[in-house]
Amino acid sequence: MKKDIDFSPVTGVKLAIAKEETTTGIEWGVYIINLNLIELQTVMITSKGYGEMDGEQRKTSTLRHMIEELGPQSIAKVEPIDPAVFSLTNEFWVSYYILDQIFDKKFIFTPGSFDPSLQQMIPELGLEGVLHG
Repeated sequence: MKKDIDFSPVTGVKLAIAKEETTTGIEWGVYIINLNLIELQTVMITSKGYGEMDGEQRKTSTLRHMIEELGPQSIAKVEPIDPAVFSLTNEFWVSYYILDQIFDKKFIFTPGSFDPSLQQMIPELGLEGVLHG
């Protein structure tokens, strides 16, 4: 049962939503950052958006991603993200193993998270965006 699993606190793992200039314009992406000195194994990421948009309750599709291994002090792009969903709450549920221990954390970006005044340079990515730790 889930209540019997010891979920240790997550440290050294961050999620970022950052923008990148490409030849076709600005593209936004979701990145997972492993600052730990050990690799993460079987990284599962579930994402969804929900909230009110144009006066109506909206919900995005739930997307699931798996990364077999995320090396020590490394980064992986999880998915592209459309700025049209920035007015929703964007939730990312991240689970992974370090050795035999499972870790689990929910990262929530609220609608105001993407305000230009809150965006910053994310050194690990070399891109500007919003970092959630």
